[in-house]
Amino acid sequence: MVNVAQAWAERYHAKNRDVSVQVLGGGSGVGIASLTDGNCDMANSSRDINEKEALAIREKRGKEPVEHVVGFDALAVYVHPDNPIESISLEELAGIYGEGGVITRWSQLGIRHQSHGCDEIVRLGRQNSSGTYTYFREAVLGKKRDFKLGSVDRSGSKDLVALVSRTPLAIGYSGMGYAVPGVKMLEVSVRKGERGVAPTVANAEPLLSADPRYRFTRPASCPGRPRTSSSGSSRRRGSRSLSSSATCRCESWSEGETRGR
Repeated sequence: MVNVAQAWAERYHAKNRDVSVQVLGGGSGVGIASLTDGNCDMANSSRDINEKEALAIREKRGKEPVEHVVGFDALAVYVHPDNPIESISLEELAGIYGEGGVITRWSQLGIRHQSHGCDEIVRLGRQNSSGTYTYFREAVLGKKRDFKLGSVDRSGSKDLVALVSRTPLAIGYSGMGYAVPGVKMLEVSVRKGERGVAPTVANAEPLLSADPRYRFTRPASCPGRPRTSSSGSSRRRGSRSLSSSATCRCESWSEGETRGR
């Protein structure tokens, strides 16, 4: 998301030379916390703002956070290109990442893949303030199960994918748009043995089908001029477009516009 937000800022500044927009990263939770504390005007997030966070904003700032959807984001499961695996199921991902999961070696998935005589899976993930972390956990494990300890976590999607490219036994998750030649994206199925669905724009775009085929697709949002409702809950939808490389869920105030920095 930070790359898209930076592009927005640059485009806005190009048309408004007297206004400079500062863009900072750190994860969805960091952004929403900054919005709560009044340290930013818009918080880009790859997940919904939860009721506890919305309540904190209302109590502390006296304003209603507003969400604006502009596109869709799809996550991908990444492995090293030397890994012969081509498809993985949600059940298998839960066994790798989930608390109580017992899949720790590639051989348990029927894959012959070793590095220096070892085939232990190196689990990579995002930090817990990341919306990608929250979304992947809920999509794979549900809302009541947590990740198991021992993963190697990175603060940014680009860093995570780069680490996968340097780690032959790694598996990780991130947005499709972060794919580089040194990694491979896996097809994903619901259950083991089913045919997986490739992480492509066509498969991930919900507007192309009433029954989206790819399992890791989520709506994305961005800022716009909000409206205020009499109930105190204000929400306005932005125009929708496909964004396979970035999640754009931006929370802004229900009063006023973005302040220049």
